[in-house]
Amino acid sequence: MLQDGFSSHGGPEAKVWLFGRFRLQYDGKVISDDQNRSVKMWSVLAYLILNRQRVVSQSELLEAVWPDEDTANPVSAMKTLFSRLRRMLADVFGEDANFIVSQRGGYAWNRDIRCVVDAEEMEALCMQARNAALAPAVRQAYYQKAFSLYKEELLPQLSQQLWTISLRTHYHTLFLTMTKEYATLLQQAGEYAEMENVCAEALKRDSYDEGLHILLIRALLFQGKNAQAQSRYEAATELLYRALGVHPSEELQSLYNEIMKIQQSLEMDLSIIQKSLQETERRPGAFVCDFGFFREAYRLAARQASRTGMAIQLGLITVTMADGSMPALAVLNNSMDVLLKVLVNGLRRGDVVSRYSDAQYVLMLPGANYEDSQMIMNRITAAFRKHKYIPVKLNCKVRTMEIT
Repeated sequence: MLQDGFSSHGGPEAKVWLFGRFRLQYDGKVISDDQNRSVKMWSVLAYLILNRQRVVSQSELLEAVWPDEDTANPVSAMKTLFSRLRRMLADVFGEDANFIVSQRGGYAWNRDIRCVVDAEEMEALCMQARNAALAPAVRQAYYQKAFSLYKEELLPQLSQQLWTISLRTHYHTLFLTMTKEYATLLQQAGEYAEMENVCAEALKRDSYDEGLHILLIRALLFQGKNAQAQSRYEAATELLYRALGVHPSEELQSLYNEIMKIQQSLEMDLSIIQKSLQETERRPGAFVCDFGFFREAYRLAARQASRTGMAIQLGLITVTMADGSMPALAVLNNSMDVLLKVLVNGLRRGDVVSRYSDAQYVLMLPGANYEDSQMIMNRITAAFRKHKYIPVKLNCKVRTMEIT
């Protein structure tokens, strides 16, 4: 039987939640870290709970909780802290609840009080769920219980305590891995709606994991939610690029190709096809597209120019710092967003704009000669400089299209 996400073992026991707010429940009473703001007090208590199978020496506690502090009498400071901690626990649970004992120059969790910890429960449930000999439905149940325990990352209020970093990383990695295993199991069982729910919920915990986005998009496709799948793909690629500066992996790109194939169906009515090709609304300014489309548009324009003799200019705008170095990612993203708006508003509807790299836009200017294009670049630069809070400069180049 599961209570509050924990397995019930019977007998008096303390239940501890480390995912999210630190909570300790015992004998029907609960204490949490919002009742006292002493980071060190909660850090010591959590450290003893996670190492409750042994006595923790004073020197180890000092290294874990006071690593960089220059305290005149650290042992005395520790004794004072433990006195305050015991008093806080006694005020809630009573004098008889002796959670912490002193032993042989150190401290330990009282082994007479059984302790169940959500992080350890999640790990144990994962081990059971990975047993391939079990029936799929049983494995799913284990995964579901483990998944429900991870409300938030481990001890976020103790994020500045160095000893928690490796544990936080371990359990977060475990959560991501088990979620993908759980989602794959649901996919194999054809439970696509639940697969969607699991992946969507997991992305609330970590929105930057591409694997979760891929599984969610697949869950949507399995349910025939093609438009939602495409929207998810676009949102995921934009998020990953803006936050991490990474482009879609081959797996994510191939998934996009699947979406496009599904979206295309046999259509004999030319007016419907024409309507689907038109822009959904009339938008002023330049046409913006990805570089793959820009390449094809360039090749088509080169063919037309070779036949008509029309002049076409190719422009390149690079964003750098004043010394020529690459801006920080946040500054770069903001600068590129502003520059794109300037380009769209400052160019004609027949001009084409595409992002060529992290810090570059490439332009195609049909019907413009070289001198006109230089004037256009100067106008764009002047409009961009009006945003004085952006600490970057624009490097502009123009070249006439080579017609072969």
